[in-house]
Amino acid sequence: MVTVEKAIIAKLQKDGKKFEILVDPELAYDFRSGKSVSLQRTLAINQIFVDAKKGDRAGPADIQKAFATTDPLQVAENILKNGEIQLTTDFRRKKVDEKKRAIATLISRMGVDPRTKTPHPLERILNAMEQSRINVDPFRQPEHQVDETLKAIKVILPISIEEMELSAEIPAQYSGGVHNIIREYGQHSEQWSGEKLVIKVKIPAALKEKFYSQLAGLTHGDVKII
Repeated sequence: MVTVEKAIIAKLQKDGKKFEILVDPELAYDFRSGKSVSLQRTLAINQIFVDAKKGDRAGPADIQKAFATTDPLQVAENILKNGEIQLTTDFRRKKVDEKKRAIATLISRMGVDPRTKTPHPLERILNAMEQSRINVDPFRQPEHQVDETLKAIKVILPISIEEMELSAEIPAQYSGGVHNIIREYGQHSEQWSGEKLVIKVKIPAALKEKFYSQLAGLTHGDVKII
């Protein structure tokens, strides 16, 4: 558990009132990024504040009204999911740089220079991102920021993405989990064929193996590629 002195503030405005918690910056960032994190370890102290810097605590009645609970862990989860996490400048810069490189790596693997039909080097893509002044969100997954990044850098860097349509047949018991996977890829369609869910996705060709691997992992290998 992080000390109060090293904690940062996460806050949420709700019902006209402000609620704040003190959290570990790394764990709060991981939680917001979708990783499995212990909320108990994330909190520096099991208290909900109206002003964490002054130590002014929120009243139980206000907490109950805003969150339908006074459990600090449930309230903290709501704030971390929906509120603002006040990352330090250095921490934010570090995470933005990590995401930039991850996005550039994906684009380098997916796209080619249409003039030479060869991939652009990573540094060339990073330079184009810098020139286009694309805003990288430190909390969003790199895969979800590729499309907007491509639109921005295409003005500076000629690049094309080869796409392909893939189809797969998923047993009914895995149909719930498959939506978490296909949502990542954007364009898709689905229909039932007996007790199988048939999905079709249009994705960059370079992501084909990743897509198949995710489906195989979800279904323990019980997936049919059509």
